[in-house]
Amino acid sequence: MEEKNENRNFWKIWIRYALLAFMVVAGSILLFFMIFRIDSLKSAIGGFLTILQPIIIGVSLAYLLNPVMNYFEELFLKFFQPRMKKNPGKLCRALSMFVVYILLFTGFFILGNMIIPELYKNIVNLANTLPGQLTDLSDKIISMMNENSNLSNVINTLLEKGTDYFNTWLKTDLLSQANKMMSSVTIGVIGVFKLLLNVFIGLIISIYLLMGKETFVGQLKKATYAVLPAKKANVFLEVMRKSNEIFIGFLSGKIVDSIIIGIICFIVMSIMKLPYIVLVSVIVGITNIIPFFGPYIGAVPSIILITLVNPIQGLSFLIMIIVLQQIDGNIIGPHILGDSTGLSPFWIVFSILVGGGIFGFLGMLLGVPAFAVIYYLIQRILAYFLKKKELPVPSMDYLKVEYIDEDTKKATYLKKENPENDEALKDKKE
Repeated sequence: MEEKNENRNFWKIWIRYALLAFMVVAGSILLFFMIFRIDSLKSAIGGFLTILQPIIIGVSLAYLLNPVMNYFEELFLKFFQPRMKKNPGKLCRALSMFVVYILLFTGFFILGNMIIPELYKNIVNLANTLPGQLTDLSDKIISMMNENSNLSNVINTLLEKGTDYFNTWLKTDLLSQANKMMSSVTIGVIGVFKLLLNVFIGLIISIYLLMGKETFVGQLKKATYAVLPAKKANVFLEVMRKSNEIFIGFLSGKIVDSIIIGIICFIVMSIMKLPYIVLVSVIVGITNIIPFFGPYIGAVPSIILITLVNPIQGLSFLIMIIVLQQIDGNIIGPHILGDSTGLSPFWIVFSILVGGGIFGFLGMLLGVPAFAVIYYLIQRILAYFLKKKELPVPSMDYLKVEYIDEDTKKATYLKKENPENDEALKDKKE
């Protein structure tokens, strides 16, 4: 009997090792193909995300509208609860959703009526004035050429090469490029209709999600406690709550901040009587959503547009946008966002570069909160192991540590180079 048990245990151990070896080999092969077939992987992920686009739009919309709906729901509950015998929860939910979607549609309608005609007017004006501005630029170049013979020779050589290249392009590549452009336009039109359809479906999905959000949350929590032990499930839900706090705080704050910056830009440009007021204000407001780099991304094309009309006004706009971004970075942004991510400027830049490099615009926007969640998880894991070893958690406690005794856990510190800074260092946390 004992021999049978030993054989059984022997085979159990070997099966575990075999499964572990298989998983390591399979994981290595998978990692190899992920690295060396990254384009195929991106294509597959892109196709899968395209299929899920209506659901992604619906979930994103519901997630962003949920705090606003909660605010109105609380107002309606305060009004109806003392006046109704039955529970007014369903009525308040329906009314709050109605108000939120009416506000959403009204806001888009007003913005569309204000912005689209003005944008069209600015773009048409740009198209009409750009040839004249380029002609003026050409005249200035010609006058400079007349004054400087060496510069004239260089520019003439460049113009001749450019003309030859353009003629070659007309004879050889124009037809194929025209066919490609027509195909691109057709695909673009189809893509716009698909996007509108996906937005409509996503809107319906968001309504269902908001209407039954308690059911979905309850189901997710039930699944969590069913799959994980209670202790790990509690930690998982705590991390999810913190992640939600980081994401909703960052996204809602950036949206409000960008709207304020766009409005201020519009008002100041109107006072300064600069050209392309609406177009530039929209560009500045939208690009401001991207942390750190967004203001520069929006400022550069705006400065070029205004400078083509009037260089002095372009310089005025440059000064205005620098002042505006300083006000935003030091007053408006910190007041609205606070320390919602808990990241230092270095990690913010790092997360934007990595997120933007992998996922483009969406990565630049969501890279900061996503990395903030990863940073929070790493901090929790490090804190857990440090507490287990009975060591301090704050980073600044380790700044001047030379070594820590393994038995007593006491630290030996480096010689003090700046004793006057010690008190300030003690107050600093992560």
